[in-house]
Amino acid sequence: MQREYTQEQKYILARKRVERISKFYKHLAIYLAVNTFLSAIFIVGDMNDGDTFNQAFFNYHNYKIWFYWGIGIAFQAINTFGINLFFNKDWEKRKVQQYLDEQNDNL
Repeated sequence: MQREYTQEQKYILARKRVERISKFYKHLAIYLAVNTFLSAIFIVGDMNDGDTFNQAFFNYHNYKIWFYWGIGIAFQAINTFGINLFFNKDWEKRKVQQYLDEQNDNL
């Protein structure tokens, strides 16, 4: 059973969706800016402690915040765009066609 919405209700729903998408992109921009800044500080701090640039740059401890905050970003993306962002109907059709093509090639 599908509900019928008035024009005003459709507008409100569309506006809320746009606001959620806007918040996601702002959060993503903050994520990139803050983590880049923090990683730079961590690298410089390691270099001041006697590490070479390469040692400091490739030290995974300097990037842990990217991973943990990234998990939050991933959940927000799924909440904002839905799981269909990755596995939509078009993707399903392409995969089915790919497997059919592979089966035909093997015959």
